[in-house]
Amino acid sequence: MKINSIYIGGWFQRTMLQLSEIYDFLRNGESQLKLSKKKLADLRKNLDIGSIEYGVSGEEYILFVTADHIHVKIFEDGLIVLRSSNVSEETLFADIERVKDYYESKLSPAINYIFSLGAPVPKELAHIENIYPYFVVCDKASREDIAELLSKTERQKYFEFDNKDYSVLRGDKYYFINNKKATNIPHIERYIEEQVFIREFKGQLHRYLNLHRIIWEKIDNVKDRAKVKGSDVVKFSTKLESYAKTVTLIDGRIRQMSTYISTRERIAKEDDDLREFLAISGYRYETLRDTLEYIRDLWDMTRAYVSSAQKLFDGIKQDVTSSSINSLTIVTSMSAGAAILGLFTESEPEFTTFGFIYFFILALVGWAATKLLTYVAQKRKYEISDVEIDKNIH
Repeated sequence: MKINSIYIGGWFQRTMLQLSEIYDFLRNGESQLKLSKKKLADLRKNLDIGSIEYGVSGEEYILFVTADHIHVKIFEDGLIVLRSSNVSEETLFADIERVKDYYESKLSPAINYIFSLGAPVPKELAHIENIYPYFVVCDKASREDIAELLSKTERQKYFEFDNKDYSVLRGDKYYFINNKKATNIPHIERYIEEQVFIREFKGQLHRYLNLHRIIWEKIDNVKDRAKVKGSDVVKFSTKLESYAKTVTLIDGRIRQMSTYISTRERIAKEDDDLREFLAISGYRYETLRDTLEYIRDLWDMTRAYVSSAQKLFDGIKQDVTSSSINSLTIVTSMSAGAAILGLFTESEPEFTTFGFIYFFILALVGWAATKLLTYVAQKRKYEISDVEIDKNIH
């Protein structure tokens, strides 16, 4: 058995405009944005680019080859697929790590820096560890050979596909593909590209589902209090503002995704090489679209939930402010009363030792009264009135 090549990949929403920006950077390390020229040059040098070309195959793409013979293909919709044919059965897993390391430590930092300006990636998504699908393409391997490779990585078989050109045995993270003909590599690459896109699309939706759960629970932790101290109102309002910002950013990402799934589905269904595979798994595009609609509805609910919580705490902040103003009014009235009393009890003003002591005592009493009323306002508990919902229904 000969191992022909290995592939890994990922996907994050991009457009043809951003592909042009990547192309400018890859060609000469330049950007039209206000980015550090030195850092751009260093990042490009770190990529070890040997050759580069711009092409069209259903979508526009960039293809470049590194000095270590890693082929990197970047599509206009953000799909990235890396391939290396410099592999062997003995060094298979080391070769996979080599390609993965290039993706994580060289390519990703460069692309992230190019797009570091503008709308940020929510911090909840910024540090998620990616688990890539690894594709291992073998030439004319037997079923036993493929099964042995699977046993070295994952014991459970998730999926099996077979046609006259190639067969696929899939575990969780690994896909082992047996190439039956020497001319089939382009067909296999198209299959791999669609698999990477579908897995990454599904993975993003799953992350958004989990983030919805996390943020909803955080909002519940704020709202599910019978009473809240006045001193904590600003802290909780700040938290809600942070959640609202995250919800807005993620909601925008989700709403971008419907365009990509439709375009990918159309291109795949027009590809004769994928027709037999789509006859088995083509429903997945429809399933992904349905899941996307479900996630979008969840985030609509989450956005409304954050908004209602913010309005609730805005009302409490107004109560706290009114209470503070009333306290200051009391202190001011006390000071004014003392001053008026002094005018009526003395015939004319005199600067005496007793007068200075009286002034400082009055100031001290005013300061102490202010502190006492402020402390009372902060410790006062305000009721949180909200509609109770049975979460088991959700």
